[in-house]
Amino acid sequence: MQWNVPAGAAPGSSLAVRYAAVRARTEALAAPLSPEDQCIQSMPDASPAKWHRAHTTWFFETFLLLPHLPGYRRLNEDYAFLFNSYYEAAGPRHARPKRGMLTRPSAAEVGEYRAHVDAAMAQLLADPPAEALPLVELGLQHEEQHQELLLTDILHALSQNPLRPAYDPDWREPASPAGPARYLVGAEGLAEIGHASPGFAFDNETPRHRTWLEGYRIADRLVTNGEWLAFMADGGYRTPTLWMSAGWATACAEGWEAPLYWERRGEEWRQFTLGGLRPVDPALPVRHISWYEAEAFARWAGRRLPTEAEWEAAATLPGFAAATGTGWQWTGSAYRPYPGFRPWAGAVGEYNGKFMVQQMVLRGGSLATPPGHARLPYRNFFPPESRWQFSTLRLAEDLA
Repeated sequence: MQWNVPAGAAPGSSLAVRYAAVRARTEALAAPLSPEDQCIQSMPDASPAKWHRAHTTWFFETFLLLPHLPGYRRLNEDYAFLFNSYYEAAGPRHARPKRGMLTRPSAAEVGEYRAHVDAAMAQLLADPPAEALPLVELGLQHEEQHQELLLTDILHALSQNPLRPAYDPDWREPASPAGPARYLVGAEGLAEIGHASPGFAFDNETPRHRTWLEGYRIADRLVTNGEWLAFMADGGYRTPTLWMSAGWATACAEGWEAPLYWERRGEEWRQFTLGGLRPVDPALPVRHISWYEAEAFARWAGRRLPTEAEWEAAATLPGFAAATGTGWQWTGSAYRPYPGFRPWAGAVGEYNGKFMVQQMVLRGGSLATPPGHARLPYRNFFPPESRWQFSTLRLAEDLA
């Protein structure tokens, strides 16, 4: 695990401040939600807000407090079963599709659980053992991931409510460049990708390695809603030759005719957002599309999706807009290990490696990604049919 203490900072004090800030942000994100909101699970891929709050707490309890704080006692022994996610080495767990059935413990009791663990973590961070420091940082990075999931999951849950309630009525879209797309020439030849700086990195971002890039060009901006409307008007959802076979079957079975959260109101398309139902803005980047849709659009446009190596190599080019902070960008790359990849030792080794099949890579970061969490080598991944994330695309093409 790669993580270094900032120069001049005492490891415990530095992490204690960061720990308090990350934990407080989770509670702030959950604050607009009622206890009923926090319990709902709208599909198996999503989790209740209450569960996200509890699972991130379970992580610190399981991997930090129990092995490293002598005399620590669980607040409730059943929480180990209820709030484990997929860590086989950490013991049995409640079935993921049934997390919405956990009306108890209540949202308030989950708050008590968080306070119990936070108090114990304050003791641990007052004089932390050196071997615990990387795990604390991993736990904080993990909680930031769940902060993003809390927003994506509650957006999906609220979209199922016929009242279309807003998570935050004052929520605003991030600014994004519009105008005609320009195509930037990416460097051809041998390139290095993967994590290189001394800061934190997940294991799937390593090792840094060389890869060959043929000549290519990549769009300076993301595909817009207006361009997507043109794709729809030209029969993009009705033309099987644009689609992968599995994608066409999925689109037909699910009745796709527009991105997720789009609704037709007369002649106008509206989009359900964290701020409620709003008119689709043609100038803003499209989002909530699957890899299948992104790939079909690229084919319709006479271009393709960039590989993740092309994306990472091009992300520092002058004019490359919205690298992070707008939407996770689908690439044409399957989620596979880098050459020489080794998962972390112990139970945390289940974090990424065992999911390296039947998934596609996304790069960048979305408007739901916590500030400072994303970085250019970051590899996100989802199955090609997933649409509930803030997923988008930019186009690429062969230079030849």
